[in-house]
Amino acid sequence: MKYKNLSQLDVEYKNLKSKIKKRIKDFKKIKEEDYFYELCFCICTPQTKAVNVFKVQKLLELMDFKNKKINPENILDNKNHYIRFHKTKAKNLVAMKKQFSEINKKLNDEIAPIEKRNWLTANVLGIGMKESTHFLRNIGFNGDLAILDRHILKQLQHHGAIKKLPKTVSKKEYLKIEILFQRFANEINISINELDLLFWAREAGLILK
Repeated sequence: MKYKNLSQLDVEYKNLKSKIKKRIKDFKKIKEEDYFYELCFCICTPQTKAVNVFKVQKLLELMDFKNKKINPENILDNKNHYIRFHKTKAKNLVAMKKQFSEINKKLNDEIAPIEKRNWLTANVLGIGMKESTHFLRNIGFNGDLAILDRHILKQLQHHGAIKKLPKTVSKKEYLKIEILFQRFANEINISINELDLLFWAREAGLILK
């Protein structure tokens, strides 16, 4: 496949390379006791600004949501850090908390990242292919699995790694595009996780998670 705009990509990567690599190292240093709140973050992310979700994650940590009986709905339904679909996501957070010991056990199993993703997608409410991959990346467990949100898809099209933006992303379509993303990363010699953060920085103006 013929890729496009690679000189632009190369310049941006060189400018942000050290920050990106540091952020990836930070993901791998996440402590096991923080996995719970990273999963809270990923449950809240769909169709919501990452900055708002990050604020909510920190509030849940501050209030000790993991150990205390708290209804998170009012935290999510706040104009200062509004989370879309807050009622559904609040219910998903409560459900996840009840099964977190089982989730944590699966995370520590000696199985491939793709198996962990399949399990999360099948068993945790509010976690699809994208969110489960995002969670695994944020705790350093995703290997070369791809987080395919609309920002990433847009950038993949910009560079010719995919021909057009999909109207919907089924599991079959997700896996197909993930292979194209992996191939693109391999051919330009930048890891898929580094590209993810580079694309996000381009879209959002910062390297978050």
